[in-house]
Amino acid sequence: MAGWLWLRCVLGPHLQRIHRSPDQSRPESRVGRRGWNYQPRSLEKHTDSILGWASAIWSLSYYSSPILLCYLYRKGYICSSKLVPVSQYVGTVLVCLLGVAFLRGWERWRNTDYLQFISILEETKKNNTPANKKKLRCYDFDFLHWPSDFSWTEAGTPKLSRAGVSLLKPEPRLRGAADSVLHSVRTLPCHIISYLIVHSFGRRMLYPGSVGLLQKAMRPMLQQGQAKLIEEFDGQRNKLVACDGNEIDTMFVDRRKDGGQRGRTLVICCEGNAGFYEVGCMNTPLEGGYSVLGWNHPGFGGSTGVPFPQNEANAMDVVIQFATHQLGFQLSEIIIYAWSIGGFTASWAAMSYPEVQSLVLDASFDDLLPLALKVMPDSWRPLVQHTVRQYMNLNNADQLLKYQGPVLLIRRTKDEIITTTGPEDVMSNRGNNLLLKLLQFRYPKIMTDEGIRVVRQWLGASNHLEEASVYSGYEVDDDWCVSVLQSYQADRDAVFPWSVGEDMTLEGRRQLALFLARKYMRNFETTHCTPLPASEFHAPWRL
Repeated sequence: MAGWLWLRCVLGPHLQRIHRSPDQSRPESRVGRRGWNYQPRSLEKHTDSILGWASAIWSLSYYSSPILLCYLYRKGYICSSKLVPVSQYVGTVLVCLLGVAFLRGWERWRNTDYLQFISILEETKKNNTPANKKKLRCYDFDFLHWPSDFSWTEAGTPKLSRAGVSLLKPEPRLRGAADSVLHSVRTLPCHIISYLIVHSFGRRMLYPGSVGLLQKAMRPMLQQGQAKLIEEFDGQRNKLVACDGNEIDTMFVDRRKDGGQRGRTLVICCEGNAGFYEVGCMNTPLEGGYSVLGWNHPGFGGSTGVPFPQNEANAMDVVIQFATHQLGFQLSEIIIYAWSIGGFTASWAAMSYPEVQSLVLDASFDDLLPLALKVMPDSWRPLVQHTVRQYMNLNNADQLLKYQGPVLLIRRTKDEIITTTGPEDVMSNRGNNLLLKLLQFRYPKIMTDEGIRVVRQWLGASNHLEEASVYSGYEVDDDWCVSVLQSYQADRDAVFPWSVGEDMTLEGRRQLALFLARKYMRNFETTHCTPLPASEFHAPWRL
């Protein structure tokens, strides 16, 4: 038994922090703290550092291998006479690292904190009971070793295959058979280049949070944020297995026991392209008193995989299944909240689960393509269009139009990320396009050319004073607008698009257009990355 535990210490995960159990008395030496960082012995610390440097060097070698191999080939080092001595050196280094790993395991075995942790971990893997899982949640360690808490197969209606959930596809162009073959041959180089771009630097530019070096740099901040969620808010970390096999790292804070409508409402948070639930938008609804479920994109934090659209949608799907089947929330009790690029998974969830209570999109955009074209040379335009549409088709607006429920858009008036010119030009904010497309679809008779013109005038306001000036300039009567919309809703099947406004005067359509724009969108005078205060987080407007 002792030999088996020693071997588990050699192969076991890094232990970062020990959280005090809520029903555990505080240790005398740690008064006032709910947890403490794991303190390795001196030998374990040094051996761990050596193995960490070896891992970093391997990562750098792996990513630079194409350039390194070309250099070695040109210098004539890739030949049997050179490779044999090199392989001997590499073998010696590997043996030394294996010895270092054994030393680290031996030192862990002598540490009572680590020995207790590894015993609980092994027991939980054998018998994953709620009691064992409760003990295991008192430790923060490499999430790769965390036992699964929920799988897509446990849902009532599991997917028929592991291919993934359905996504909206671009409309295919109609071509003849011979023309299609010829077109495919002509565009083959473009397909190859697009594939190489998106699987190398393209995906990492779009989702920098998936880059390992950035995650290592942010690790102390992420560990601190996770400790706060667990120790101050009694957060529960869970591992979900999506239909594509990716493991999704989630954090759930339950406020239902506190009572109140907000506590009984679950807010599922979708982070940005460099956001993590540990330090991301999850804190906004938490401060507002809601129950909250946060999750990390594939390849972010403890989640595995890469954040391509299909993997993103698969992850979002298992998160919702977990919320309804394991946590016990009804879809009508769930608000989907997203920041920035998280609008893709949020709009997908609203489209795929139309029974959700509402959708809140903060600093989000309508389509990725205009933003991608902004940062790439004009000469690359055809290649960028093909790459985005083929591999990164984040079509938020198209998905949003499939949802019939309440929607709130939050626009950052000084946004420097989702504008196509600059933060000083508020009219280039792609959130404007998201609002206009939504209003044009839902209220086509109101959003005629004149309706679009006055809404654009309102969108041109960069602060609340200018916004109020435009609104009052058209003498919008809020009570009249509500009565018109309620009357239409009562007399007809209220499924969008509505025909309200077709027999109305020009002045009436203007008032309704401005009224609806202000109900669907709220301005927040700040930049893209400023955390949203809880006071700015509201449930969307309902008629």
